[in-house]
Amino acid sequence: MPDKGTQVKMEEIDCGAGQPITVLRFIGDITSLSQAAVLGTYQGLPDTAKKILIDFSKVEYLNSSGIALVIQMMIAASKKGQTIQTFGLTPHFQKVFTMVGITRYTKLHPDEQTACAAFSA
Repeated sequence: MPDKGTQVKMEEIDCGAGQPITVLRFIGDITSLSQAAVLGTYQGLPDTAKKILIDFSKVEYLNSSGIALVIQMMIAASKKGQTIQTFGLTPHFQKVFTMVGITRYTKLHPDEQTACAAFSA
């Protein structure tokens, strides 16, 4: 499968949780070639980013190397005391993320509204 590259759009939104939520919207494929996009973008977040929402709804392909990068990002966020909510995964990848233990670091939600609401819960 040809790699379509990974793009990340970063924005801040108000979920009504008292402080802005940083959103990372991944687009394209997440593979071993995505290190700069996944980890680089995460490492470039300001120190004030305490609540992070990850959008996988436009990810077309995610392999084991890509999952490893996501896990690295989740572990780093956990060590910094950041809260992560995730949405937009296909049912297949929800199952995979659960099997590999990513759900220790984030909750998986069906849509952005539900994920946003989880920050206030």
